Amino acid sequence: MVNGKALILATKQYAHDYSTASWWAIFSTLILLAAAMAGAALSTHWIFQLGCSVMMSLLLVRFFVIYHDHQHHAILPHSKFLKVAMRVWGMIALTPNGIWTHSHNHHHNHNSKLKVPPFGSFPVMTAERYLQATRQERFFYEINRHPITILCGYFTAFVFGMCIAPFFEKHRKHQDCLAALLVHAAIYTVLGLIFGLQAMFFAWFLPQFFAGALGAYLFYAQHNFPTVTYLDRDGWTYEGAALQSSSYCKMGPLMNYFTANIGYHHIHHLNSKIPFYRLPEVYRSMPELQTPKTTSLKFKDISSCLSLHVWDPAQQRMISRREMYALAA
Repeated sequence: MVNGKALILATKQYAHDYSTASWWAIFSTLILLAAAMAGAALSTHWIFQLGCSVMMSLLLVRFFVIYHDHQHHAILPHSKFLKVAMRVWGMIALTPNGIWTHSHNHHHNHNSKLKVPPFGSFPVMTAERYLQATRQERFFYEINRHPITILCGYFTAFVFGMCIAPFFEKHRKHQDCLAALLVHAAIYTVLGLIFGLQAMFFAWFLPQFFAGALGAYLFYAQHNFPTVTYLDRDGWTYEGAALQSSSYCKMGPLMNYFTANIGYHHIHHLNSKIPFYRLPEVYRSMPELQTPKTTSLKFKDISSCLSLHVWDPAQQRMISRREMYALAA
């Protein structure tokens, strides 16, 4: 049994990809995605279109995680063709390469630090800090963490958070954010003109909305769950944040496929260069990683995660709004 930095070093043997497996994951997912999109656009019955929309949304989540792995240089890091292709995909998926890489690297390097700006993640206040906050600060904190904000992740996290806000903040640096919005709008226009509004709704808007909601919730729950640990800068370690502040989301084989094993999030945070298809292998091979803090996609666990509001240092746990006001009283 190893721990600390030795644990990170022990995972390095898994931090290389198999090019055949990586290309197969990319092309097989794209073929299924194209088939689901065609079904949603060309079918004349709304029930079949809805089924294709749901399938497409799940495949969008899978391909987003593949894109995410490529940005971490976990798969095919030396392919010039894929580098260009993934930049294009980043714009289609409303996650331009520049802002996504910057915000996500910040998230990995500062995961669970209380006194670091929550760039690239959901904000977390202590109970004391929240009770001392201004009305405006509370308002924006509530909005950022509200379940409706997570449900509408397509608009809040992707359209606004990854494109509109960065562009207006630094428009010269983030011109690819504007390009992403224009590409997205062009897809809507082409689908609407060629196939009609119903096809546009089922073949693009609905899958994007479903995928955005699932993606936003997964990202939220991976670091906002009942047994999560938050720290100040003192005492924070990279491996400690991976194991104590990142969840293992228990899923069945089907959802592990559609989410590209992102549920093994504690391992991903321990070493982000491990390809997604090798995460279960690492889990099976290393006893140190087999007793993580867990959550799931069951309604009870989703409700528990969404009810969390602030961090209570005294109890060393996240608490709900009701608990916070009871303690204050």
